[in-house]
Amino acid sequence: MVTSAYKAEEEIMAIPIHWWPHRFQWLERFREATEIAPLWHYFINSALFSITHVIATVFFGAMAGFGFAKYDFPGRSFLFFLVICTLMIPFQILVVPLFIEIKALGWENSYPGLIMPGLMNAFGVFMMRQHASDLPNELLEAGRVDGAGEFHMFMRIVLPLLAPALASLAIIVFIWSWGAFLWPLVVIQDRDLNVLSVGLTNYSQPYQRPPMWGAAMAASTVATIPIACLFVAFQRYFIKGLTAAAVKG
Repeated sequence: MVTSAYKAEEEIMAIPIHWWPHRFQWLERFREATEIAPLWHYFINSALFSITHVIATVFFGAMAGFGFAKYDFPGRSFLFFLVICTLMIPFQILVVPLFIEIKALGWENSYPGLIMPGLMNAFGVFMMRQHASDLPNELLEAGRVDGAGEFHMFMRIVLPLLAPALASLAIIVFIWSWGAFLWPLVVIQDRDLNVLSVGLTNYSQPYQRPPMWGAAMAASTVATIPIACLFVAFQRYFIKGLTAAAVKG
């Protein structure tokens, strides 16, 4: 993909494969990608979509997970069981009722319609609950004795202690959100509101124009760079996040 972003168009489909460009195109393919479609609009939309999901999932997931782990209330186990059960429901089943709901709210083809349905997920609640259950109760009791309110204690004591788990969850949610395709495809019709995963189809749809594979490779490279850099820089948090919640009791 990366080397094809610097090849001439005829080289991309050449047989045998040219592993390295014979005629290096420099930034020509990237320029074509921005002319064919609003690539940077897609990039900004994906960033907004992903960052919003990360912030909401991390904060509210930590709050819900802490509540399930440290507060004893009627029906706690049953409610947590219901949350976990939602992990077994494929998202494809939810697309139609979600779209009907979004349309009824007047959010079709808009940022709220794109972003709101994914602001919380059961995985975040489950992961945070598993980590929060290890926090010592004595520390929380000491905070209450010192006069800290529950929300103040959550913000000043619990969140800092959950920082490694929050980092893991943030990376996982960002990767999921950055690659989201089905829901943005369904709810958005204005191409200026498309995210990168959907916008990339503009370069290879034969009913619009002959496929521009060089521009497609350049746009795909742009889409891959943030997630690749994030994964390389924080892969130990990513792997820890995938395994830690599975082994806690």
